[in-house]
Amino acid sequence: MNKAVHDGIWSGTWVAERLGVELVGGDELTGLLGLALRRNPKRAHLLVSHVLGKHVPQSPSVVYGHGLALGRRVRDLLGEREAASAVVLGYAETATGLGHCVADGLGPVPYLHSTRRPVPGVRPAGGFEESHSHATSHLLLPEDPALLATSGPLVLVDDEFSTGSTVLNTIRDLHARHPRKRYVVVALVDMRSPADTARLDDFARGIGARVDLVAAASGTVRLPEGVLDKGRELVARYERTAPAPSEPATQPAPGAGGRVTRVALHWPPGLPDGARHGFTPAHRDRLERALPGMAARLAQALPAHARRVLVLGCEELMYAPLRLARELERITGAEVRTSTTTRSPVLAVDDPGYAIRSRLVFPAHDDPADGPGERYAYNVAGAGFDAVLLVVDSAADTPHLHAPEGLLARLAAHTPHVLLAVVPSYVPAPRQESPPMLPEPLRGPAFSSYAPEEVGWLLQDLSEVTLEAPTEEREEAIQSGGAHYAESLPVEYQPSAQYQELFHAALGASADRIARAVGAVTELVLAERSPRPVLVSLARAGTPVGVLMRRWAAFRHGLELPHYAVSIVRGRGIDANALRWLAAHHDPADVVFVDGWTGKGAITRELADAIAQFEQEGGAAGFDPEIAVLADPGACVRTYGTREDFLIPSACLNSTVSGLISRTVLRADLVGPHDFHGAKFYRELAGADLSNAFLDTVAARFPEAADAVEVSVKELLAGDRAPTWAGWAAVERISEEYGIHDVNLVKPGVGETTRVLLRRVPWKILARAGAGADLDHVRLLAEQRGVPVEEVAELPYTCVGLIHPRYTRGATGADGKAVAL
Repeated sequence: MNKAVHDGIWSGTWVAERLGVELVGGDELTGLLGLALRRNPKRAHLLVSHVLGKHVPQSPSVVYGHGLALGRRVRDLLGEREAASAVVLGYAETATGLGHCVADGLGPVPYLHSTRRPVPGVRPAGGFEESHSHATSHLLLPEDPALLATSGPLVLVDDEFSTGSTVLNTIRDLHARHPRKRYVVVALVDMRSPADTARLDDFARGIGARVDLVAAASGTVRLPEGVLDKGRELVARYERTAPAPSEPATQPAPGAGGRVTRVALHWPPGLPDGARHGFTPAHRDRLERALPGMAARLAQALPAHARRVLVLGCEELMYAPLRLARELERITGAEVRTSTTTRSPVLAVDDPGYAIRSRLVFPAHDDPADGPGERYAYNVAGAGFDAVLLVVDSAADTPHLHAPEGLLARLAAHTPHVLLAVVPSYVPAPRQESPPMLPEPLRGPAFSSYAPEEVGWLLQDLSEVTLEAPTEEREEAIQSGGAHYAESLPVEYQPSAQYQELFHAALGASADRIARAVGAVTELVLAERSPRPVLVSLARAGTPVGVLMRRWAAFRHGLELPHYAVSIVRGRGIDANALRWLAAHHDPADVVFVDGWTGKGAITRELADAIAQFEQEGGAAGFDPEIAVLADPGACVRTYGTREDFLIPSACLNSTVSGLISRTVLRADLVGPHDFHGAKFYRELAGADLSNAFLDTVAARFPEAADAVEVSVKELLAGDRAPTWAGWAAVERISEEYGIHDVNLVKPGVGETTRVLLRRVPWKILARAGAGADLDHVRLLAEQRGVPVEEVAELPYTCVGLIHPRYTRGATGADGKAVAL
């Protein structure tokens, strides 16, 4: 059953009639919840969820579906931009699995749950108390201490929101360490009183943060006067006169009852068993890939006649058993249910109007910090399971588990087949006091077609790794939340002869303008930032511009400036190891970050946030996050060569105008915590390489541009260059006018529009009326991909590229196909 009502009897009737407890709310409340009595001096009643997968065995699809739905609601509430920077925190032990599911629904975000199991060598990053619980201390033990130090929204997940005290305690503790502007509280049910609601609202105002709530259902619990004493008396009386059903009066003899079989899962090495120390999007990807094989091994181990199977998790270990159960449900014909053992002491009453029908009692088997004690499995005995698959982590696979009175023996007394699957307990490696020595920059010709003095790449070479995926597959994965754009690469197509001709024509027409802009931005940097700046380009679009700025400084001032290229990834920040290398070799105050152009300013904001986070986490201070760009049509920066939106030919091509280097890659299985981000060197495209031709053509115009640059720099230094962020405002307006509702899918400016046509799945192109030859290459690409170009009378950019807002394969354009350029 998916509901707490069976044959017309609500599973809270027994408690409601005897204690006068009343559930006030819509029908959805009694559909989700039953009632039971706690064996707890602090609270008489227990709300028993039928969709949590904890006390009540339930279909894993139902359990997972409720968590995913809540996560998607959070994503809709936050919007794509804020959702991408969120961190999810779940509460032990009951909501550890629910928090995982919410994170899955929210998107590729990290997840951490609190724990009551201290882990030697892992320093707590916080903690809080749960006042009404039988076990109060929650520890936060992230492997990466920076996980909770972000500025994005924190999403807190619990099974029920009763008084709000636990959430308030959590936010108070974490906000004092890492203040942020937004919190979202997620629960299956919101049962707060009006006074509790007002208390949290007042608290949020007091810390200057926004706190939202997302719940599947809401209502209140009306408790009569003296309910706590009545509840204690009722529990004591019932336990004296009617022992808990299915709790054997004598201990089962060793070997009695059902058969216990150990099944090898082949859990992926190094994959965390859950989120006690953090669970990243990369971990989730590894789990998704491994689940089918693990489930197949479990299915093969099940007895052939098993028609009703329970997958039983162990206390905080809820998510891995749930996902295994969901796979078994998918590939077998059995009726699969999932639930979890628990610390919570609850009275069991074998009555259809009561939520906890049976109870198995067994000793703790994971060496708990609070010492030995009883543990429980509810609604397992007498439920008619042909087989029970117990999933524990290796820390809980102890002699107590296998003892005559242990959990395995208890289960074997009530089902003919018991299977045991053990997930390796993940223990973080001891934290190093200082990171290992970072390698020297990569240089051409071994890495890139640029001369070795032109640029040093603070990247690792992934040239031998297959990372490319078809454009349509990448777009579908990115928009569905299944992958981040930096985890794969678009296929690097050889440009056609027609397209190369267009590039050369554009370069001939714009080289003078580019030379003037290069000179102007370089002179601004020398005048305002540092007399001997260290140029650090944002790979890869910024790299050709950084090389040209270095050449201008040598041409005009005889300076040989250091120049490096580093990776920055939207939603993930700048490569912190690259910053550490730079700080170890140069004064951070001399570093000037360089990019090709601004669109709406997303990378400008990303860099500022990343530098702030780097310093908060103990990195070197002094890096100036303001970017110097060749063109600033979005009005996002102060240091620029021009604010015109014109064709910069380096935007026309991919690697073949950027030293044959791919865009950067950040994937956890390839980039470790002490590695630079990765990229590929496409040596095989050397025959089509135009990187140095582009640089040489522009640099050849420097002498004739010198006088114009001098005039332009005087005007820029005297004028008002304060960012207005007009581009961002325009993008938000376009996003709403065209029904996209996601600024990440609106790419303004000639450069960004070109990249949409080369790398993403374009929906349509907006072109300023009368834009002329600057858009010849855009029109050619749009024609090749079957994408309409719509002329717009008033457009702050020369053009804007719109990525398909609801992409599935086949939605590409007129013919649904990508084009080989």
